[in-house]
Amino acid sequence: MPALTSRLSLAAVATAAALAVGTPVAYATWDHGPAASTAPSSPTHRGAAYVETRLFFGTARADGRPPVTDRQFNGFVDRAVTPRFPQGLTVQQGRGQWRDQHGTIERERSYELIVLYPRSEARVRDGDIERIRATYEREFAQESVARADDDAWVDF
Repeated sequence: MPALTSRLSLAAVATAAALAVGTPVAYATWDHGPAASTAPSSPTHRGAAYVETRLFFGTARADGRPPVTDRQFNGFVDRAVTPRFPQGLTVQQGRGQWRDQHGTIERERSYELIVLYPRSEARVRDGDIERIRATYEREFAQESVARADDDAWVDF
């Protein structure tokens, strides 16, 4: 029985070592988003603490009307986004898919809007971003506008 016990112990140690070697380094240094420390974790961070917010706008309308056009979307950005983020923003076109409220997978042309703002302004900017989302949903018959926030170190 002692030989079996030592073989099992050796097997357990070997398995743990193999798993440790195969574990990506990124998991060991995972940052948990906005609740994480605001201090730079290494000297490679440059710039100031910012929040990066990305909004994902679909163009297919839930009410069956024709999809939102480039002209309509650009007008929306001019009216509803630029006044709230005059410092700058980025818009990218894409193709997206998601499951609607009825369980149907919808594929559509989409836009990704990216805005950066100082972390110290996050509370105020949250209201601006939520108004942008609500306005687009209402004006263009959308079920939702997805939002993703992340911490960023920004240097201009």
